[in-house]
Amino acid sequence: MKKPHHCVCVALCLVLWAGTALAALPQDLPPGLDADVVERLPERVSAAPATPQAAAATARRWITLSRETADPRYLGRAQAALARWWGQSDAPADLLVLQATVEQGRHEFSAARATLERALQTNPAQVQGWLTLATLERVAARYEAAEAACRNVARHGAALYATACLLETRSLQGQHDAARNGFTALRQQVAGDAAQRAWIGSLLAESEERAGRDDAADAAYRRSLADAPDGYTALAYADQLLRRNRASAALEVLRHQPDSDSVLLRRAQALRLMGDAAWQPLVRDLEARFAAIAARGEGLDAHARERALLALWLQGQPAAAWKAARTNLALQKEPLDWWLALQTSEQSGDAAAHQAVRQALQQAGLQDLRLARWQTRGAQ
Repeated sequence: MKKPHHCVCVALCLVLWAGTALAALPQDLPPGLDADVVERLPERVSAAPATPQAAAATARRWITLSRETADPRYLGRAQAALARWWGQSDAPADLLVLQATVEQGRHEFSAARATLERALQTNPAQVQGWLTLATLERVAARYEAAEAACRNVARHGAALYATACLLETRSLQGQHDAARNGFTALRQQVAGDAAQRAWIGSLLAESEERAGRDDAADAAYRRSLADAPDGYTALAYADQLLRRNRASAALEVLRHQPDSDSVLLRRAQALRLMGDAAWQPLVRDLEARFAAIAARGEGLDAHARERALLALWLQGQPAAAWKAARTNLALQKEPLDWWLALQTSEQSGDAAAHQAVRQALQQAGLQDLRLARWQTRGAQ
């Protein structure tokens, strides 16, 4: 079954601090992925940090690890590090931005936006705050607002990040050639830094995929992962490989990734496409995970993307898939989310709902060749 790659739910949150990035950021970023995992986490730190500086450093390490491993449970560790200042009106601006990053990674987008507004009122020169706000605007398909946030990044002196921010936002609106040229130039600019190269290479790969240039995207994904392994980029590349019916290659890309829901879904789909019955126990595992979340009384909306993929790919339940995809689209509007809503509404036979999604996509202004068959006919 064909689909666009995983764009990550928290899209490109460029971060100026520690660690990875949207593709192994230059010591940055999170978009966090969405799902529980089952392997053992590192030992919990024994005491909460006592100062804002220590709290920020600890939270950044956990957010970086969440990004690198595509494991959202590390975000809970980041929140624990920030607990003394979490939600406090007098919290320092940098801690508010970290709080918003955690909220964003959990798909608590309204809360993240409110937290960022407080941070930027406290310190309008908080570059990381503007970058995170740009990510939230992209996730909501508010591209003009995203560009405005990117320009604020430039206004406060972070030219490299501002340029990448604008290029990604404009690529989503169809300026693929400009994005290719811009990301290529940025990659040359940071040639001596493998993590920065990996991050920019991941952005380039996603842009090339949106442009329909799969071979170029494939090469960019491989270069990015060679420069610096990264969980987000591995998922994105695996999605591209699955879409191109290269299931065994997708399995190889995911070989060393932790067993998050997102990873298990793609492993199961790859195995199913290969005719390997080992996909069935993975499905039972995923079903048990979601049942456990429901039994704990936790909301399932943050897992709607994964539940939609499970129902569509592996359970043969298009109506259930559409229900989850509709919930997910209300939360986030990245290319994968549009694809899910279009595919599931079409397969469920709900013609009116399908037409409504097509019209909403047209109004959003996203330009992605993977969605072209729904954008060229009857979208008005």
